[in-house]
Amino acid sequence: MEIQGKVVIVTGASTGIGLATARLFAQKGAKVALVARSTDKLTALATELPESFVVTADMSDEAAVQVMVKQVHEHYGRIDILVNNAGRGMHVPIEQANLQDYRNIFELNVVGVLCAMQAVIPIMRQQGGGVIINISSGLSKRIVPGVGPYASTKYALNALTLTARLELAPDNIRVGLMIPGLTATDFVKNAIRLPGATFDRSRLMQVDTAEHVAEKILEAVQTEAAEVYADSIQPAA
Repeated sequence: MEIQGKVVIVTGASTGIGLATARLFAQKGAKVALVARSTDKLTALATELPESFVVTADMSDEAAVQVMVKQVHEHYGRIDILVNNAGRGMHVPIEQANLQDYRNIFELNVVGVLCAMQAVIPIMRQQGGGVIINISSGLSKRIVPGVGPYASTKYALNALTLTARLELAPDNIRVGLMIPGLTATDFVKNAIRLPGATFDRSRLMQVDTAEHVAEKILEAVQTEAAEVYADSIQPAA
């Protein structure tokens, strides 16, 4: 799908990958609904992006997600593209994972995404189609000790996404994954971790910019592919 003139919801739009994606899509002529919990950041961003629309919402809150989609639809009259980007990391060993923390992460990374999908699907079906891109993680394509709780949420997200792709194909609703690697944002810093734990980026071969990942999200929308990978991630053979 080409995005010129299309209505796009970008969740987690206040920082990092979501911010870069909102800017890129607006630059390409899309009308971008900016969704996050940080009203001040979204309002400031909206001054840069013509025809954008701010909706403050916690994507782990089912009612808030449903209201957000309703507000966007009422404002623009349609929803062409949903980019489910909002998420949080949890970088702790499985044995030491706090169960309530895990429930909270699962609610945001998986249940919130499913809720947003369920809210936009009837709208997209009625208007003849649409594109949904869910932002996964390279950790869902490999086994890395110390991040199992977080990675498991992205494994679940992959399954939901690729199954929905098959289920919704007859309705011309294209569902796909964009799979980033480690990205130069505050995502790792903001992840849930054990007290005193640190993360050494120098261990990794490559760190992508948020702008690079945004370009790959654009590619995912335009190609309507099942999976699009950041350059630092190589698909399994």
